[in-house]
Amino acid sequence: MAEAERIIGTPDLDDEAAAPAEQPKGKRKIAVLLGVAVFAYLLDLVSKTIVVAKLENHEPIEIIGDLLKFEAVRNPGAAFGIGEAFTVIFTLIAAVVIVVIVRLARKLYSMPWAVALGLLLGGALGNLTDRIFRSPGVFEGAVVDFIAPAHFAVFNLADSAIVCGGFLIVILSFKGLDPDGTVHKD
Repeated sequence: MAEAERIIGTPDLDDEAAAPAEQPKGKRKIAVLLGVAVFAYLLDLVSKTIVVAKLENHEPIEIIGDLLKFEAVRNPGAAFGIGEAFTVIFTLIAAVVIVVIVRLARKLYSMPWAVALGLLLGGALGNLTDRIFRSPGVFEGAVVDFIAPAHFAVFNLADSAIVCGGFLIVILSFKGLDPDGTVHKD
């Protein structure tokens, strides 16, 4: 985990150089990260519960003609159904992502990074919950996907949160904003 922290370039707040005035700001950012993560997670969990109860084993619901449908699909693999035999690996990757985000949170002083990491955390937790608790078994569960645009992969709200968080991180990185709130020009 320390390698990921070194690459992202966040200084350790445990250093005595951290000013006491900065501590409350960091705690607010952690609260935002956790708030966004909980919101994304609960939205995903509720949507999947509704989909399993009302849509699974039923005809898809057309939202915008053939362009967008809600269709219950169980996906044991990654995006586009790739890697269906590697469900346990995807479970471990999600768990590692969650641990890295939690470790980085203590060094977080940027509100945009708090939102981005919160989206990633909430999405990872949403899909990890499926992989742990859904059939066919623990750590082998299939993720519930239901948003089905025409000519694209079926996905869920956790996937959307992960993609949005990832895009936000790319934008922040291009702008030179680090998770610790510093700005650098390359």
